[in-house]
Amino acid sequence: MKKYLCLLLLIILISPISACGEKDDPDMRVVLTTGFQRDEVFRIETISCLLPEIRVYLTTAQNQYESVYGRQIWSVDFHGETLEDSIKEIALAQIAQIKTMNLLAAKHDVALEEEEIDLANEAAAEYFHSLSPTEKEVMGVSLSTIETLYTEYALADKVYRYIIKDINPEISDDEARTITVFHILIRTYALDGVGTRIDYPETMRADAFNRAQKILDQVHAGEDFEKLMMLYSEDTQAIYSFGKGIMDAPFEEAAFQLETGEVSDIVETSFGYHIIKCLNTFNREETDNNKIKIVEQRREEVFGQEYNTFLGTLTRNINDVLWEQVTFIHNSDVRTKDFFDVYQRYF
Repeated sequence: MKKYLCLLLLIILISPISACGEKDDPDMRVVLTTGFQRDEVFRIETISCLLPEIRVYLTTAQNQYESVYGRQIWSVDFHGETLEDSIKEIALAQIAQIKTMNLLAAKHDVALEEEEIDLANEAAAEYFHSLSPTEKEVMGVSLSTIETLYTEYALADKVYRYIIKDINPEISDDEARTITVFHILIRTYALDGVGTRIDYPETMRADAFNRAQKILDQVHAGEDFEKLMMLYSEDTQAIYSFGKGIMDAPFEEAAFQLETGEVSDIVETSFGYHIIKCLNTFNREETDNNKIKIVEQRREEVFGQEYNTFLGTLTRNINDVLWEQVTFIHNSDVRTKDFFDVYQRYF
């Protein structure tokens, strides 16, 4: 369950801007509780975040969760804290990064063109007018609130693209090579009722290895690999396409040494004992897709280096008293959840 919650959390809060949304981001760890304006949640140099702005982010995340899991989701323990607290921290880090990137844009003399501002304002008008009177009142938002959020979002995206515009490394087929394999897994762990991993003791690990060896013997005797996989594999996924640096190191090393149709010996990873059959030593389509991913990773690294250096020069203060008072809005008439969807229709 926690795995799916983490995934949904990322889907909700990750924007087109690659650098946003890490929970452990240090942006807002400097605490100051005096000298703030009314409803000012935090300030980074000359740019502030007001309470209605953070409410838009939090309410969007809250309603997206509830639309999938229902309101009971907030009772789930999430790594020792409530899921609500986790989402609060991630939303805080995300909006802090967007505002920091607006300051970075000013440093590079990057600004929105008039047409881009018009687009942001059109998106803001669509979103604002989709809100009910209750939603506007409870979140405390005005049209200018949404216009500010969308223009800042667009400018953050633009400065990211500006900084990485010249990063176009040549990625070779070998570096991006993607292979496709079948595999059979005999696990060496179990999950308890709340999803906590419990590793097998040595006697059970030995039994798991013996079962894997018997399956491998059947493969060598000529039995159909796919049939054995369907009968015995304890993985929920049978086929994997991947490039280098993705899978557990022992699994990846063994898989990349196989020729098409070749079967590995027993491979041990943190998940258990694997038997791997190579289906394709070079997947053209997946390799090309992986090249795109690698290029984007390089761009993110370049941007991250500049962003982190710039961040270290800034004064960052949070109104801790006000932030502690911020909670989700539990009102059945507040259902808005498409703040990011509306933005992406325009940009």
